[in-house]
Amino acid sequence: MVLAGGEGKRLMPLTADRAKPAVPFGGSYRLVDFVLSNLINAGLRRVCVLTQYKSHSLDRHITQTWRMSTLVGDYVTPVPAQQRLGPRWYTGSADAIFQSLNLVYDEGPDYVVVFGADHVYRMDPMQMVQSHIASGAGVTVAGIRMPKAMSGDFGVIETAPDGRKISRFLEKPADPPTIPGHDDQCYVSMGNYVFSTDVLLEALRADAVDPASIHDMGTNIIPMLTAQGEAQVYDFAENIVPGAEDRALDSYHDAHMDLVSVHPIFNLYNRRWPILSNLPSLPPAKFVEGGNAHESMVGAGTIISGAHVRTSVIATSVAVDAGAYVEGSVLMPGVRIGRNAVVRRAILDKNVIVPDGAQIGVDLERDRSLYTVSDAGVVCLGKGITALL
Repeated sequence: MVLAGGEGKRLMPLTADRAKPAVPFGGSYRLVDFVLSNLINAGLRRVCVLTQYKSHSLDRHITQTWRMSTLVGDYVTPVPAQQRLGPRWYTGSADAIFQSLNLVYDEGPDYVVVFGADHVYRMDPMQMVQSHIASGAGVTVAGIRMPKAMSGDFGVIETAPDGRKISRFLEKPADPPTIPGHDDQCYVSMGNYVFSTDVLLEALRADAVDPASIHDMGTNIIPMLTAQGEAQVYDFAENIVPGAEDRALDSYHDAHMDLVSVHPIFNLYNRRWPILSNLPSLPPAKFVEGGNAHESMVGAGTIISGAHVRTSVIATSVAVDAGAYVEGSVLMPGVRIGRNAVVRRAILDKNVIVPDGAQIGVDLERDRSLYTVSDAGVVCLGKGITALL
C-alpha cells in the first residue's frame, strides 16, 4: 500500500492544484513514480495507491502510466477514499488503511508493505521485507541516519542496545536519542513500514476504537507496537541498489540542482534500477539561433531560441525565447519564458508565463510581495500564473 493522500502544504503553491505525490520532478517524472519504481523493480507488483486530496491528476497519471500485466495478477491501482465505514473521509494514514482493509482481505497476504508516496530516493524494498521476515518482528520501520543536530524536526527512532529493536518512537524530540555506538547520528523514520498482516490488522482495529487517537501510522500505530515489543528498525544504509554509487521548496530545489551536477548523488541515469514513468510523444529538444544550455537537463519538445540556460532542469514543451537567461531554476512542462526575461533560482510550475523583459529572482524583496519565496531565496510561481513586469 502506498499512502498518497496528503496535502503537501510545505510545497505550496506547487500543491495548490494537485496532491503532493503528483508534483512533477526531474522534468519527466512525478514524485509518486519513485516509490512505485522502487516497488516494481523489487518485484512487489500488487500495489494499491490510497489517494484523497485533489487526486485527479494523480489518479490519471497512475492509471495511464502504471499498467501492469494482468496475466499473472499484477496491478498498480489508485484507490480513492470510499467511505466504506460511514460518511467520512480518511482522518489519518492509519484510518486510510483501516478503511481500505477490503484490499488486504481480498489478497490474503502474509505481509503488507506500507510506503509513503512523496519522497525522491532509490531503495530495494525486498531487502527490507527479507529483514523483517528473518527478525520475526510485527513491524519493521525504515530508518535513515541523520546528524543529531538535524533530527529534531522528524520522527526519531530510539533503539535498544542491539541497535535493532525499537524502544521508543519520538515525534520531533528536543534531544533526539542517538544510534548505539554513533553519538552524532540518529535514526529518522522514512515513513516506510513492513507489517506482518495479523499484527497490522490487530493494531488498526485497536486504534480505530481509541477516541484519543488521531489515527496516524507514525503517531499512533508504530508507538503502540513499540510498546508491545513488536517493532524493529531497518537501517536504510544497509540497502544496496544495483547500479548505485557509494557516495519544503528548498529541498525540492536542491534535489533538482543535484540532478544537473557532474556527479549527482541521485543519478537518474542508473539503468540497473530505472525510475519509470510515461513519457509523452514529443519531438527532441531543439536549440536554434544560438540558444544553448550548460550543465542542465532539457526535456523533449522544448525549444531554446537564442536564449541561455545554465544549471537548470527544463521539462517538456518549454519555450525560452531570444535574449532570455535562465539559471539555477526548475521549469515544469509548458512554461513560456519571453524575450530578454531573466529567471534565477526559481521554480515555475506548469504553464507559467514569464512575459518579455520580466525578471524573476533578481529583486527578492519585490518577489516576496508578489510570489512565494523560500527562506533560502528560491522564488516559486504556482500553476498557470503569468508573472508581472
